[in-house]
Amino acid sequence: MRVRARFDKELEKLEDLIIKMGVGAEGIVDLAFKSLVDKDRKLANDVIEMDKNIDQLELEIENKCLNLIALQQPLAGDLREISGALKIITDLERIGDYGVNIAKVALEFGDEKFIKELIDLPEMNRIVKTMIKGCIDAYVNKDSDKARDIALLDDKVDDLYEKIYSELLDITNKDNKSQIIRFLFIGRHLERIADHVINICQRVIYMVDGIRETY
Repeated sequence: MRVRARFDKELEKLEDLIIKMGVGAEGIVDLAFKSLVDKDRKLANDVIEMDKNIDQLELEIENKCLNLIALQQPLAGDLREISGALKIITDLERIGDYGVNIAKVALEFGDEKFIKELIDLPEMNRIVKTMIKGCIDAYVNKDSDKARDIALLDDKVDDLYEKIYSELLDITNKDNKSQIIRFLFIGRHLERIADHVINICQRVIYMVDGIRETY
């Protein structure tokens, strides 16, 4: 096999690993929120354990990237893709961590009855899941336009978080203060996940178009 063909094959393997990590991160966030809604302690604990796989994938991908740089002769475009991969896995790892944080907050609720119906948080979670999946699709397809569209969804996440924040402050009292704090933490974790998706979208845009954009 020629050197270039071998290198391209390694890049494909790298991409497959990043897809696997992205799917895993998305799954952690999805199941963490489900454990909250269903008050499923076992599921929440399972989610916390799942994060170990994400951490392992990050190390594997990082080593593969460094080997590609050290042992191959990557061109400028290749270097941009490899360096982009290193940035992307950092954000995916943080997304997984925030998913774990949501699962840990879910455990704190136990069997407590929620002080209010969950409406805006599930919608926030739905948008965040769409963003995670979308940024990975944009990376796989090298689609900078989709990356831009996904990044713009962050405005909806921010608006929902502000709405949740205001509503919870309006109903605060000493009897439900602990739940309000937990709900605010969950909203904040989802908002931070969206921020990390934006980072991935920016990296995809740079990889494809060579342009650094901010959102």
